Amino acid sequence: MHLEKLSLTNFKNYEDAQFTFGRQVNVIVGSNGSGKTNLLDAVYFLSLSKSAFHNQDALSVNHQADFFIIDGVFSKENRNTQITISLQRGQRKMLLADKKPYERVSEHIGRFPVVLMAPNDTDLVREHSEDRRHFFDGVLSQLDTDYLRDYLMYQQVLKQRNSLLKLFAERNYLDEELLETYNEPLLQLAQRIYERRKRFVIEFLPSFRKHYAYLSEERETVDIIYESEVGNEEFAKDFRRNRNRDIVLQRTTKGVHKDDYVFEIGGVALKKFGSQGQQKTFVIALKLAQFDQLQAEKNTKPLLLLDDIFDKLDDRRIGKLIQRMDEGVFGQLFITDARPERTTQLLEAVKADVKFFHVEQA
Repeated sequence: MHLEKLSLTNFKNYEDAQFTFGRQVNVIVGSNGSGKTNLLDAVYFLSLSKSAFHNQDALSVNHQADFFIIDGVFSKENRNTQITISLQRGQRKMLLADKKPYERVSEHIGRFPVVLMAPNDTDLVREHSEDRRHFFDGVLSQLDTDYLRDYLMYQQVLKQRNSLLKLFAERNYLDEELLETYNEPLLQLAQRIYERRKRFVIEFLPSFRKHYAYLSEERETVDIIYESEVGNEEFAKDFRRNRNRDIVLQRTTKGVHKDDYVFEIGGVALKKFGSQGQQKTFVIALKLAQFDQLQAEKNTKPLLLLDDIFDKLDDRRIGKLIQRMDEGVFGQLFITDARPERTTQLLEAVKADVKFFHVEQA
């Protein structure tokens, strides 16, 4: 699978731009602020119908315009598919495949798998449980349409239950029967999501450990521990007993939206005891394992987007990634770099077709 063509209209700093990409390595170079990452984000957006860097679609509209259009052609199994995403300010996003709208946007997720490595990836280690859930939910959403459906439904029911809790708090009353109409589906969805997350971590770990061992030259052992109160046999009872606290706080305080993934190195918390280098190696191994999982499930190599990572990695880790490129492990790559001479030198020995794109600030 590869992305052949991309056309941008009023997407971030691109008012009107067209690109024809190579099937192997595409290097996007330009000064800082020229739009390299924006171009990478357009590829990500086309694959997953959302930005990699923010949650509000309207933020991707050029500040001087009222709409954006991303149009691209994917080639997969000798068949081309045109994907078009457009957004008019104040209206719903449109997503078309060969000029026909999807019945649901979720049907697009996972069709054209993508993996992104970016400078802020170490936030997965350093920041909150929400960041770690977001990463694993993103991987699972591309892998498993049933999981994505359950996850989206859970978020919808959770939002409705929270609105009801807020109403109860504001009006100082409680309707237990009404609340139960949200409790039961939320509990059922939570159980299914929990079981799938638990199974996924078991499936994910061997690939992740393999990549970490390769990158670190087997210097230490690593682990990912999935933590969820939903696995407790008494969870449903505890959830209902927590009703009064939920009303006071006006939000649902128990459920899979509180899960976490604990990252360990040598049996201790990576967040507290891991060096910067170990943290970077950990997140690269996460992304490479994500690549493996998607390739195995989708029977195609995902697009791999490397955003400015040569600036953030030491020579040893860069060398390991370059070696993987040279071995043909990856499919189509997109790499951004502010220093074209560095990328040229790094990729000199790689047996792959390399195509350069120079972008300039509009």
